[in-house]
Amino acid sequence: MASDYDVIIIGAGAAGLMCAATAGYRGRRVLVLDHANKPGKKILMSGGGRCNFTNLNSTPANFLSQNPHFCISALKRYTPQHFLELVERHGIEHEEKAAGQLFCRDSAKDILNLLLTECEWAGAEIRMKTQVRDITELSGGYRLTTGSGTLSCESLVIACGGLSIPTMGATGFGYDIARQFGLEVLPTRAGLVPFTLHPELKQQLAPLSGISCPVDVSCHSEHFREPMLVTHRGLSGPAMLQISSFWEPGDSLAVNLLPACQIREDLLSLRKEKPQSTVGQYLAQHLPKRFAQAFNDLNGWTGPLQGYKNTDIEQVANTLGQWSIKPAGTEGYRTAEVTLGGVDTRQLSSKTMAVLDQPNLYFIGEVVDVTGHLGGHNFQWAWASGVAAGNAA
Repeated sequence: MASDYDVIIIGAGAAGLMCAATAGYRGRRVLVLDHANKPGKKILMSGGGRCNFTNLNSTPANFLSQNPHFCISALKRYTPQHFLELVERHGIEHEEKAAGQLFCRDSAKDILNLLLTECEWAGAEIRMKTQVRDITELSGGYRLTTGSGTLSCESLVIACGGLSIPTMGATGFGYDIARQFGLEVLPTRAGLVPFTLHPELKQQLAPLSGISCPVDVSCHSEHFREPMLVTHRGLSGPAMLQISSFWEPGDSLAVNLLPACQIREDLLSLRKEKPQSTVGQYLAQHLPKRFAQAFNDLNGWTGPLQGYKNTDIEQVANTLGQWSIKPAGTEGYRTAEVTLGGVDTRQLSSKTMAVLDQPNLYFIGEVVDVTGHLGGHNFQWAWASGVAAGNAA
């Protein structure tokens, strides 16, 4: 049976487009299919429209997976430096924001245009607004029934992402295909997502909406020292998004509101040197004024420090250094940046991303159980897994 294409890739996102260009440059006839009207929608909205396209410090330690060694091979073979060289070859202006986090200086469109240009140069065809209705395995390949006819290919690559941000067209289609071919799909949940709060705490913090302060947040022995943002719905900002990937319903978060201070020692020496000073004044030196005031009032800390016993100071220090919050939940897939879980990687080759007992079927990007921390790591996984499959498919 003659195939229409050597490689068909389902999903015109970061991983799919990277894979298409890589396979195309090998001389493969490549077709990318997607049900959306435009390619790379999540790329365009990422990083506040500036696309945090990689992280120079990305290592396998920045990824969560039930099979933690799986991502090592692809990440080692296609590094942030490789993608940065591609960005520079295309003359894209970029800047480093936080340590290692690279963003476009102008717009995320630059990264999407880079990928589309690479696909064009490599001769890969992209077909949007195409629904895949059915996939059948044939000897030596696959047949796809689509809304606009039947197609066949030798290699089939699934790059249709996870469940996060359904308004961008996210569906569980990739998981359905995995199950159809007998693969295990690990439970999925929203990751890198803001927390919602129970009514009482939400009401207490409501006046602080829009205030951000650096904290150290921990849960399940994981911790992140990054800014926390109070929103009208709950808690967000990098610290909360990072820890959300480790949080499970019912867990409490421990938040150190003054990670740069020795709180207990500070308060003891303040009581000694300036006995008339208050906890509120101490907080106002280290936290945004409104936050300091509200947190002080919330805990009812009144009067000068000279009236505080050592045990009182201990209690204040514990409250500030280990503020315990039990979130009501998260905002879910609606605003989640990634989906945790997915296709169990124990069934895939870490070198090629192919299914071990079906060597012409590949799964790449967010659809598999590999999830990066915030800060460009998930894009790096998209590039690395896309290249791994593109070099083999």
